[in-house]
Amino acid sequence: MRPIQKRSLVDTVVDELKREISEGNWVVGDRVPSEAELTTALGVSRPSVREAVRALVQVGLLETRQGDGTYVIATDPTEVALRRALDSADSREVIRVRRALDALAAREAAISRTKSDVERLTQLLAARRDAIEAGDTAAFAEADVAYHLGIANASGNRLLAGIYASFDGSLRESVTDASCLASGTDPDRADMHVTLLRAIATQDPDAAQAAALGVLEQQERLLDEQH
Repeated sequence: MRPIQKRSLVDTVVDELKREISEGNWVVGDRVPSEAELTTALGVSRPSVREAVRALVQVGLLETRQGDGTYVIATDPTEVALRRALDSADSREVIRVRRALDALAAREAAISRTKSDVERLTQLLAARRDAIEAGDTAAFAEADVAYHLGIANASGNRLLAGIYASFDGSLRESVTDASCLASGTDPDRADMHVTLLRAIATQDPDAAQAAALGVLEQQERLLDEQH
């Protein structure tokens, strides 16, 4: 037997606030009740509520906006930690991790994709092409990231799609770093994005995986050329 650990009142309040978030009572974007309202609802002192809110701000679940209140900005502490790690990663690190994720996403998407998935990916690829023709780097990065996230969603693997979604900011930065839109050309010189979509549409997992890895190899070569 182990001694029972005494828990502070603040820890108990933290757990209660986390429960409100995890159970969906407070969703991302919601303003949480005021300090006075929480004090009344929980039957604890203001200092306990203040410390609990501060703790959740520090782990990245809440954000206090001066003069406006406190808002939910995330629902999963693990996802917050992953995003922070990704924010400090460079483009090459992101590409190396993506090799495993993209290969799996491509294979599973080729097996599990629906007709609407293929239609959605086709639209995103067209948006990517339009951005290239317009020389719009921001729109290009947005469409490119949405395309790869769309493949992860098409895999039908919710865990994979969730992990991939957490890469959002780092993916966008990585794509922008490897972009050569300044010269008016497609960074994907071998049309591997098109090959990838075709493999998913025809449900060829081996070809889809090869194309996904080909996209990343080309992206890494572009980084080498630019540095």
